[in-house]
Amino acid sequence: MAISARWLLDTAQASRILILDLDVHQGNGTAAIFAREPRVLTVSVHAQNNYPFRKEISDLDVPLPDSTGDAAYLNALDRVVAPAVATFAPDFVYYLAGADVLSGDQLGKLALSPAGVRRRDDRVLRWAARARLPTVTVMAGGYHRDPHALIAARLGTLDAALSAFAPTVTGG
Repeated sequence: MAISARWLLDTAQASRILILDLDVHQGNGTAAIFAREPRVLTVSVHAQNNYPFRKEISDLDVPLPDSTGDAAYLNALDRVVAPAVATFAPDFVYYLAGADVLSGDQLGKLALSPAGVRRRDDRVLRWAARARLPTVTVMAGGYHRDPHALIAARLGTLDAALSAFAPTVTGG
């Protein structure tokens, strides 16, 4: 993502890039890489008591306590993340859709239900589609012991993307 984001900026293909990291771990890499780049907004919603234990400083960090469930997570997206993103007004989006936010994930410490993960993906992807923003979605972390739960979350992300962007892709 960092290499392609830098290329988009350097070739004037984008002027304001959002990196929205919704993996259970803080987006420390992109935070460090773009720390002095005002054209990139790094946002990380993550478990505060999880790796990395020494956090970098994103443009917007939303550290959540262990066992945060659907309501509190989605509330943080709506009340903290959405206004900051709207103010920044990106023209390109990288979305890291972590499945490690699922309850029961071996390395995660959050507790989203499968329906909560789907609502998260729907919120992000419908917003991007309504704003007609080019969006790259990356299937980020997922370490659930139940492969069916992990695969279902991944398929849900893909379905959310198809549902959000299908009208613009087909010209409808």
